[in-house]
Amino acid sequence: MASIAPNSGGFNAAFSSAQSPSAAVPPNRFWTLTEGRAMFELGAFFATRPLLGTLPKGDGHAVMTLPGFMASNSSTVPMRGLLTRLGYDAHGWDSGRNVRVDNALVQRLESQLTRLHHASGRKVSLIGWSLGGVIARELAKLHPDKVRLVMSLGSPISNDRGHTNARRLFEMLNGDQPEPMQNGRFLDLDQAPPVPTTSVLTKTDGIVHWRGSVQAEGTAGKHPSENILVHASHCGLGVNPSVMVAMADRLAQEEGAWKPFKPKLTHSWMFPKFSAK
Repeated sequence: MASIAPNSGGFNAAFSSAQSPSAAVPPNRFWTLTEGRAMFELGAFFATRPLLGTLPKGDGHAVMTLPGFMASNSSTVPMRGLLTRLGYDAHGWDSGRNVRVDNALVQRLESQLTRLHHASGRKVSLIGWSLGGVIARELAKLHPDKVRLVMSLGSPISNDRGHTNARRLFEMLNGDQPEPMQNGRFLDLDQAPPVPTTSVLTKTDGIVHWRGSVQAEGTAGKHPSENILVHASHCGLGVNPSVMVAMADRLAQEEGAWKPFKPKLTHSWMFPKFSAK
C-alpha cells in the first residue's frame, strides 16, 4: 500500500469552517444516487455470517462503536453482533442519535471511555462510522492512554468541508463552529491521534469524497497510521464483509505489536491497491 501525504480537502464539515483554496468537491452524484446498494451489502453480511465467524478471534478487550451523522446505535448492531461473536466486549455509544456535536456529547463519551477502561483495566478500541470516526479520532487525542486503536469508516478527516454533501445539514444543526472548536478542541482533524489508526475508505463513496478520508501513512514509532481501500458504498461500510475482514484483522493484533494491514491471499480480491489518483 503506497504512502501518500494527506489531501488538503475533505469533509471536516463536522467541525471546521475553514475553506481550502483548492477545489474540494463532493462525491459524484452518480455514487450518491446509488447509495441504495448498501442493502445488498447488508444482505452479503448476513449471507456470509458463518464465514465471518471464522475470522481471527479477539482477546476480550472492550470495543466501542460510534455511529455516523444522523444515525444511532441501531446502525452498528450487526457489527457489534459480529464483534461479540469474535470474542470482544462490544459496546455502542451512550449518546443516542448522532446529531449535535457539542460539549455535552464530548463529556458523555469521555465518561463512557473512562468507565470501559476502568472496568477492564485495559485500553479500549474505537470504531467510528463516518462522523463517528471523526469523533473517535478526536476522543483518542484527548485520552490516548485509554485507547488501543482507532478505525474510521468513510470518515471526513481533513480540514476542508468541500468534500461532503452533508455539509449544509450539519452546519444547519451545529453551526459553523460547534462548541468543541470554540473551546480549542477538535482542531487539526487531518492529524491522526497518537495511537494506531486505520482509515477505511471507498472510491465509490456517495456521501464523503474518498479524498477526504485519506490520512498520512506511517509505520514508525508508537503511532502508526494507514489507509485501507475497499469496494463499498458509504452507507454500507458498517456491514460490508470486506470491512469486517479488515476490522477483525486490526483488532486481533496484540497491543503494541501493530503491523500494516496485509490481507490473506484468499481475501486479497476484496482490497484493491490504494492509489491517490
